[in-house]
Amino acid sequence: MRLVAEGLSARRGEDLIFRDISFEIAGGEALLVKGANGSGKSTLLRVLAGLLAAEAGTVRLLAATQPVERLGEAAHYLGHRNAMKRELTVEENLTFWKAFFGDFAGGAGVCVDEAVDTVGLGGIAHLPFGYLSAGQQRRMAMAKLLVAWRPVWILDEPTAALDVAAERMFAGLVTAHLSRGGIAIAATHQPLGLEGLRELRMTGFTGAAETVW
Repeated sequence: MRLVAEGLSARRGEDLIFRDISFEIAGGEALLVKGANGSGKSTLLRVLAGLLAAEAGTVRLLAATQPVERLGEAAHYLGHRNAMKRELTVEENLTFWKAFFGDFAGGAGVCVDEAVDTVGLGGIAHLPFGYLSAGQQRRMAMAKLLVAWRPVWILDEPTAALDVAAERMFAGLVTAHLSRGGIAIAATHQPLGLEGLRELRMTGFTGAAETVW
């Protein structure tokens, strides 16, 4: 499996946010997107996830398991918001996402109870999502990554609101995902506790430079 981005450019409104971004990542690799505020990190991730249209360029996932016309079909996107209904219980939220996503060919997600246990919050899945603290809500959003198999994880500031122990837990989740041949792309100002990361350094509309490990 290989993810290839070529010549990506994107606008927000009338403004050109970045141009000519190209990179390539293989299964088992992670890419850390870095740059100053406003350099286009979040916009790039949203383009990759299919939530924003690119001004120019292409994104392809070369997967042997099944054809992929749009990367979003094979990706989980974890943005600044947790994408959970506050009135529903954690179990109801995760059950919905498990059924909605299904499993991409080549892997299988875990059951809701196992996902909740994995993020360290076993025993509270019966509570409404809105009752949880900000850190607990973020952990439960991470459980969404586990209930349905998607080979690509697109992560925007994934460790926001997490304590040190939760940050270590998340690093373990990403490491396990990579060990299964998955791909992770993360934009963050905080260290993720992962080794061997490649970096894409965003510089806004003037372009980007990539540093390999």
